[in-house]
Amino acid sequence: MDSAAGPHDQAATHMRAEILEQPAALRATIGALLPRCVEVAALAGRARQVLFFARGTSDNSAVYGTYLIQTTTGRLASLGSPSVATAYRSWIDLSGVLAVGLSQSGRTQEIVETLDWARERGAAVVGITNEAGSPLAEMADVALVTEAGVELAVPATKTFTCQLAALAVLALGLGADLDAVALRRLPAAIEDLIDRTTAPGSGLGKIIDELAEVDGLVVSARGLAYSAALELALKIKEACYLHAMGISYADLQHGPIAVVDAGTPAIIIAADSGPTLDAAVNLAKRVISAGARGYAIGGGAALAAVSSRALAGPALPEWLAPIGLIVPGQLLTEGLSRRLGIDPDSPRGLSKVTQTT
Repeated sequence: MDSAAGPHDQAATHMRAEILEQPAALRATIGALLPRCVEVAALAGRARQVLFFARGTSDNSAVYGTYLIQTTTGRLASLGSPSVATAYRSWIDLSGVLAVGLSQSGRTQEIVETLDWARERGAAVVGITNEAGSPLAEMADVALVTEAGVELAVPATKTFTCQLAALAVLALGLGADLDAVALRRLPAAIEDLIDRTTAPGSGLGKIIDELAEVDGLVVSARGLAYSAALELALKIKEACYLHAMGISYADLQHGPIAVVDAGTPAIIIAADSGPTLDAAVNLAKRVISAGARGYAIGGGAALAAVSSRALAGPALPEWLAPIGLIVPGQLLTEGLSRRLGIDPDSPRGLSKVTQTT
């Protein structure tokens, strides 16, 4: 199958099929979770701070949560370290903290144990998972259970975007001044984005062909879109076995940009509007001036104009854009994996549920 085949063609892999299922999965998830804002709001009075616990793809989701909550709810939000709980068993006063655990399966023991530790130290607990009845869902004060359905491919796609939608609901429940109607329109925007990205002439196939010739690359974004950069870098490492550095624009320019050269391109991700767009454009210019190829995902006409090649982003406000920005990256990863002769459904050394010891 051509790497840029249309969205209604037979999917060559489970991963591709699950990418295409995302509009339906998001529609079901948003419909199920938006009414739960009331339950989240009941915990809001106890929460001066939000602390996220996760691993892997779920940790990348949590990065989105930290930016979204801090920029829209007036609360401090940060990533917690599960090892502080499970390895060190540290005593920390978590009264006034909302501890949020994310696990696609709800069965990652380290995350369940960490939330139990947080509750013992005074935190209220929210679980975000794709499995009702899982240990994470059962122990949470409020469980936001996504409706992604069974995910057969090892690389997470629809469970990631549904986690981001759940975090948008969490922010709304915590009092974010955001438009819930825009969230309801999200699935249609993702459907349109899939159609545009897989259409002939989108540029997807050419980018895949060019990336098939490299050993490594940089994936960069900033602010709300940073989670999408981290997740795309992880997917490329998982499914394509390439060295991929996920890094913010700001950190990249503090030294690591030296790795960007003719043999190491950069993928630059940005919403079509917002306070980080100018920095994305400036980074693309710097990448090109260094003799490297710079590929844009999103960023509108401004970023496309200064990039080697560009994939359109979603027609979404900045706070929802990361849920769409990852989708062209997922399609890119799946196509590149097959182009390299790899089965993206079953990357070597990985399983669907990972237990950390």
